[in-house]
Amino acid sequence: MSVIETEKLTKFYGPHRGILDVDLCVEDGEIYGFLGPNGAGKTTTIRLLLDLIRPTSGRASVFGIETTVDPVAIHRRVGYLPGEFALFDRLTGGETIEYFANLRGGVDPLYQADLVARFDLDPSRRFKEYSKGNKQKVGLVIALQHRPDLLVLDEPTSGLDPLVQQTFFALLRETVAEGRSAFLSSHILDEVERTCDRVAIVRDGRLVAVDRVEALRGLAHHEVELRFTAPVPASVFASLPGVSDVVAVDDRLQLRVSGSMAPVVEAAAGRGLIDFETREPSLEQTFLAQYGRVAVGVANHGR
Repeated sequence: MSVIETEKLTKFYGPHRGILDVDLCVEDGEIYGFLGPNGAGKTTTIRLLLDLIRPTSGRASVFGIETTVDPVAIHRRVGYLPGEFALFDRLTGGETIEYFANLRGGVDPLYQADLVARFDLDPSRRFKEYSKGNKQKVGLVIALQHRPDLLVLDEPTSGLDPLVQQTFFALLRETVAEGRSAFLSSHILDEVERTCDRVAIVRDGRLVAVDRVEALRGLAHHEVELRFTAPVPASVFASLPGVSDVVAVDDRLQLRVSGSMAPVVEAAAGRGLIDFETREPSLEQTFLAQYGRVAVGVANHGR
């Protein structure tokens, strides 16, 4: 059964592009990643799925319900975390969580308390006193506490430290184990790779790929610069597995490595290596390498 389906879903903000002809199919019981750089159209898509905005054309359904026909029925079964949210500054975190629990009803207080403890949240502080990360924790507890059939999360790990991120990932796995589903947007390649079953990649408001998460590993690469005591021919590294785009500049070699770094390290170690720098490119740069576009997100009016 499909939890989310869209057909040629399109949104324009006046003359400006939001998304164009987006076709999604999210199956029951999966974690589905919606991956793209900022401004690609991720938040616009989520708002359309929840009928917070209306499409220019095309259609979307959640749980088989047209989003524009009965959004209230959809909202009853969804836990939503927006990318940016402002709650009640004068209430404490605990009071805010309880307010939403009472508003919705059917929240297990023991599960609610367990979430607060697992996120290591101090519920006694006022919301306005929280850091970005602690505000995010409050939002996650609100989204999770009623055990929704579908989680819709917009950049859910924003502001969270690595330990809290691990807690969130564990909760996602528990969600799927209980037969529920999750749809989350992200611009972090590693985050989506570790958590999702399938991923849709969006760029400039259009889907450019939909695949199992294993396919993303082919996108990941590192850019490496090696400096030697004397010039080393580029051919020494060009034939190594996973190595491409080798450029020699004086006593330096610049290259791209996909997969294991071990062959490069072993080859460099015996040739007078004096410096080794590596970096993982941004998602935008990864998209450039994969899809050959001049720019991603430039002159981009998507949300």
